[in-house]
Amino acid sequence: MAAPSFDDDPPPPRRARADYARERGERPQRGGYERRGDYAHARGDERRGDYAHARGDERRGDYAHARGDERRGDERRGDYAHARGDFAQERGDRPPARSRARHDTRAASHEETIVSDGPRRSRRRGSSGPPSEPPEPPVKRGGGGRGGWRRFLPSWKMVVAGVVVLAAGVFGMIMVAYANTPVPDEAQAQAIAEQSTIYYRDGKRPIATLGFKRESVPITEMADTVKDAAIAIENKTFWEDSGISITGMIRSLWSTVSGQQLQGASTITQQMARNYYDGLSQEVSIKRKVMEIMVAVKLDEELTKEQILQNYLNTINFGRAYGVEAAAKAYFPGKNVHAKNLTPEQGAYLAARIQRPSWDHDAPALKARWKTVIQYMAEQWPEKYGNLPKTAKFPKTRAKVSDNEMGGLRGYMVEQVLKELEGRGLTRDKVRSGGFKIISTFDRKLMLHAKTAVKETMKAYNMSTEFHAGLAAVNPKNGRVLAFYGGDDFVTDPWNEPFQSTKQAASAFKPYVLAAWLQAGYSLKSYVPGNETVPKELPGQQVGGFRNSHNVGTAVDVIKATAQSVNTAYVSMAYALPNKLDDVKNLVKEAGFNEKRMDQDVEEHQYQFAIGSALVTPVEQAAGYSIFANGGKYTPYHVVQQVKDRDGKVVYPEMAPSKRVIDEDVAADATVAMQEVLKSGTAAGKGLGARPAAGKTGTNNDEKEAWFVGYTPQISTAVGFYREQCVTKTGKVVPPEHSNCPIYRKGSKKYGPNNPYTRVKEVSLGFEGAGPPTIVWQKFMQLAHEGLPIEKFPERAEVGTPENIVPSPTPTPTPTPEADDEPLDTGDPFGDQNQDCLVNCDVDEGPTLPEGDVDTGMDDSDQLGLPDSDVDTAGGGAVPHARPSGARPAPARHEDQ
Repeated sequence: MAAPSFDDDPPPPRRARADYARERGERPQRGGYERRGDYAHARGDERRGDYAHARGDERRGDYAHARGDERRGDERRGDYAHARGDFAQERGDRPPARSRARHDTRAASHEETIVSDGPRRSRRRGSSGPPSEPPEPPVKRGGGGRGGWRRFLPSWKMVVAGVVVLAAGVFGMIMVAYANTPVPDEAQAQAIAEQSTIYYRDGKRPIATLGFKRESVPITEMADTVKDAAIAIENKTFWEDSGISITGMIRSLWSTVSGQQLQGASTITQQMARNYYDGLSQEVSIKRKVMEIMVAVKLDEELTKEQILQNYLNTINFGRAYGVEAAAKAYFPGKNVHAKNLTPEQGAYLAARIQRPSWDHDAPALKARWKTVIQYMAEQWPEKYGNLPKTAKFPKTRAKVSDNEMGGLRGYMVEQVLKELEGRGLTRDKVRSGGFKIISTFDRKLMLHAKTAVKETMKAYNMSTEFHAGLAAVNPKNGRVLAFYGGDDFVTDPWNEPFQSTKQAASAFKPYVLAAWLQAGYSLKSYVPGNETVPKELPGQQVGGFRNSHNVGTAVDVIKATAQSVNTAYVSMAYALPNKLDDVKNLVKEAGFNEKRMDQDVEEHQYQFAIGSALVTPVEQAAGYSIFANGGKYTPYHVVQQVKDRDGKVVYPEMAPSKRVIDEDVAADATVAMQEVLKSGTAAGKGLGARPAAGKTGTNNDEKEAWFVGYTPQISTAVGFYREQCVTKTGKVVPPEHSNCPIYRKGSKKYGPNNPYTRVKEVSLGFEGAGPPTIVWQKFMQLAHEGLPIEKFPERAEVGTPENIVPSPTPTPTPTPEADDEPLDTGDPFGDQNQDCLVNCDVDEGPTLPEGDVDTGMDDSDQLGLPDSDVDTAGGGAVPHARPSGARPAPARHEDQ
């Protein structure tokens, strides 16, 4: 078949033909084009589509597609160049004229067609008549091609190119991110946080451990068993991988996309980076995960595998503790348990806990994972652990470890240590994370002896929980608090009696007036008023003036005034000082008493200050008396000897600056006077036998508070008692709860902190300072001095000159005794009175303390509270707030009024 010629124009559509004929004035002829069926528009039925269909040439598209060439410059179908992409319009050429041969052929074959010799009408856009429709897209034979929705799909070449570009972009971004990701140079505070331990004064026996249960050790002190177990269960390719695991990352990505969890399948290096370095938080996010991966890769390049594994095993959480060393001690029984001694079973146990540290020590799920660890170890190292799955037994673990480091007596010691260190700038948070070794001043045996002395005496005198006792013992040479008793259990009753309870010192304050008297240049041989003060009226006195409980004569020397606790004598001595009360006040401030309280008391009570109206604590009194026991020198009381960091360097040395408060000879003569208290005075017969001792009793008005403070050259001890009742608004007395008055009432919502169920009311003890307080002091001092050498006090120095406030008494002639009279009367010149009593002297002091020890039913460990393994800080001479005792305590009781 000959190729069709494109020289001639194709027949115009019906509308164009009619227009053409109309221009010539001719009536269009029917037949012709309309009979041909070649033109859908001429026939009006679109049975064959567009012109290309009418021609029958490639009846699947337009004319140019049917022929496959690009010669289409005559715009036969509207804007032909636009629809067909032809070049003819661009040149502005007129379509070529039809060939003659083609025209003749048409005429011959279609005789009914009317042929005009007139000029042809242009079909270009812009000529009259409606524009032609655009061509349809081409369609391949057989239904193929890219018609319909398929034409929107990119070709495979475009897909490949896009993937390549995308991959290159992602790779570039990864490289940029890797280059810009710094390796953290600081460890997280939590990652290196270690528990601190507080020890007794020997530096060996721990009181308690505080904070993060972690002890960092080098990898050489970790058993291969625990290292192998961790690698087997957490990252079996650890020794070969580059810090990340591709398969693990895929699993992690899937978990992220599925919404199950955002982290998982991390390598040991990734976990170490997250747990150890600052800047990589524990937040659950893709951003953190990407950064973690980058850092892990860099760490694998910069650190050895051994360093990575060491940091990992020292920082990972095992539940009860962080790091393998502390975890081994926390879970496995025994005294010498360390990470370097762990068996394969124990190593597998710790590795199994990494996934879920919160598991109980023998949880079924933990046992199942332990078996998995054992199996993985055997598979990875068959030469070492091949038989382990057959022989391994679940290791024995501690069923329970008390997490209450403050139970029993420990809490009182820990709290005082923490308070003291806090005052020196070492906060509680730093203590709990710094890995410090804190050596306290407490002696374990003496702590037990203090509790024994108090509990036995209270039991012997049948005292209820309304009675409160505080004991403090200080080494007078260096100010170290050796022991104290402040309560039985810090958890239920955190009030520490010897450090927090401030009560009126009563006559136990008089030795400071004595010291001021001697320091002013007056001697023990001075005579002072025995019946009334000089002058008779003094600021601060009550109605009737200062009085004594018994008649000691118009004048007594200072030693007797001290031994018999004569109020009129000591008030007059204070008045006779060069600067009067200021001399006493300044001296006690130098001896460590709270300055604010001293100033306030002088302002409120004036000369009652001289006989003990000021509020003091037992530990202040014990430290204050050290000026007499230590030759006039005072060292602030404290409870911390030293603090070492994790490298063993002393970072907080002992704060024990001593200073001279009184002259050495003054201290010696004051001691002479106070020795007489235990020999012939208010506490006669309650000394320490052959061991020299000195002290002073004290009793408040109405016997609300009672004291004994005494010392030897080695130990100064103060004991104080008071009594509180819990009273409701209706006057009902309710028993205390753990020595505290109840705020709430069971079954009632009416009561609370703003409306307490009961209020504190301080009431009479029913005994004086020469009673239970002296008994407790004596008992404790006997126990505390066991095994210590006997030290003598200095000889009397005879300082000063006599200063007679009143004339010395005239000697009375002694009558010749009758034959039946005893030539030497050794009886009490004051009868059977208690010389320390001021009021209520007929009160029964209760049963006498048995000669033997009273069994408290507590063994050595029970008396301290928790197992031997826990810690905390204290003292430093600072005075805490007073324990609430209802209304302000009454003015000082004038012991000998």
